[in-house]
Amino acid sequence: MATYTTAQLYGAGILGENLTSGSTYTFAFTNPGDSSYFTLETVRDNNGTFTNRPACANGTWTAATNPGLIQSPFITSVVVPPGNSSITFIPSDNVTGTNYFLRGTGRFSLTIS
Repeated sequence: MATYTTAQLYGAGILGENLTSGSTYTFAFTNPGDSSYFTLETVRDNNGTFTNRPACANGTWTAATNPGLIQSPFITSVVVPPGNSSITFIPSDNVTGTNYFLRGTGRFSLTIS
């Protein structure tokens, strides 16, 4: 797995990695600034819809990350507080890295293991 910089995550984001169904992944954040948002988003089809794309955000996230944030089959988001923090994700289906983006606001970096 890899570490992603602020520059890679900000704006358009970066394509993700392959995630295996049932495996536990830790998303570790280092945030030197104010609270930020991190999203895992399915890549849209050429016509701007999600018709033929997997529901990449489906799975089990650390429970405390979910309340009050964007939750749908195609996007999930979590607050990244200042300092060091982490969440876990267990995908319910295999996820191919070319099917989703990792995105963020603020200045945090992300390591997935």
